[in-house]
Amino acid sequence: MILEDAAQPQPRGFLTQSRETGEVLPSPDGAPVTVKSAPFAKSWAHFIAGGLGGMASATLTAPLDVLKTRLQSTYYQQHLATARTARGLPPIETMTLARSSLLHIRETGDILLQVPKAEGWRALFKGLGPNLVGVVPARAINFYTYGNGKKIISNNFNNGQEAAWVHLCAAAFAGILTGTATNPIWLVKTRLQLDKNTHADGRGRQYKNAYDCTMQTLRKEGVSGLYRGLSASYLGVTESTLQWTLYEQMKLSLAKREERVANSGRPLTFWDQTVSWTGKISAAGCAKFVAALITYPHEVIRTRLRQAPHENGHLKYTGLTQCFRLIWKEEGMAALYGGLVPHMLRVVPSAAIMFGTYEGVLKLLGTSSNT
Repeated sequence: MILEDAAQPQPRGFLTQSRETGEVLPSPDGAPVTVKSAPFAKSWAHFIAGGLGGMASATLTAPLDVLKTRLQSTYYQQHLATARTARGLPPIETMTLARSSLLHIRETGDILLQVPKAEGWRALFKGLGPNLVGVVPARAINFYTYGNGKKIISNNFNNGQEAAWVHLCAAAFAGILTGTATNPIWLVKTRLQLDKNTHADGRGRQYKNAYDCTMQTLRKEGVSGLYRGLSASYLGVTESTLQWTLYEQMKLSLAKREERVANSGRPLTFWDQTVSWTGKISAAGCAKFVAALITYPHEVIRTRLRQAPHENGHLKYTGLTQCFRLIWKEEGMAALYGGLVPHMLRVVPSAAIMFGTYEGVLKLLGTSSNT
């Protein structure tokens, strides 16, 4: 049976279906039922919707992603430091938080305007190919692993009840699995975004395309080269874990609010309808914003570890701890937040686009995200 209207009273023995796994759940009154097992009944719909949502958000926010990656890199931090010195400004690490923040916003805008002028508008979409290639498997692995992990953990260790610690464990496992499976894709994307038409030593572009970047990395660094930055990705699991936990708690609050409104018997106001339409999208954006703001330094460390070796093959950053200490020593704490402005500007619209597309595609496919 298919749930047509969650607001309608449901008959005795009614069956619902899990959004993550498509599994048919027993009726609320515990009556024995005989149904044909369908663990993957509607997984394809959520797979397609999640993939399209990820691709839409990645494409529309690509310029901010390129800008963020460049501001996280060594080259652009050195370029900005030289420009500040030429203008008679003190090192950014000696400035007050307010002044350094305003300066960072101004420099972000300047680079966003300079990139298309110097390299053409296509430069704002560098690395989009491997990014799109990585979106579908990354979303599929993460959402599917999280949904099933949450169910397995709650059933085996918490009497079938969900809790914050269940969400945390499921999100951590999903993050580790996703990071391991997709790290080579993100490494290629990062290197393409950092590849400039003209380098400081006069060389032109180092990579022709994503395939050429992959082959050069394998020849020069071996298979392990494709997994550079993986340790920082594991550190970044804290971000996805925090995001999932916050999102689940916000959804729980929204569900409780809807229940209170329904029980009150009062007519729905414009605000009630607004919350109903935008609640989950806003929750996703807020959860991502808070998680990213708290855990952002791992993004910078991951980008530095994924940078291509120097011409002589020398690696400046050799490990997670060494990279963190070297950035702190040479550039100060402010460098650990390079690219924060475009990253945070990208978070909310990216989440809105992704979840909006996701919900829209599900509706077109005749289903919904409601459990």
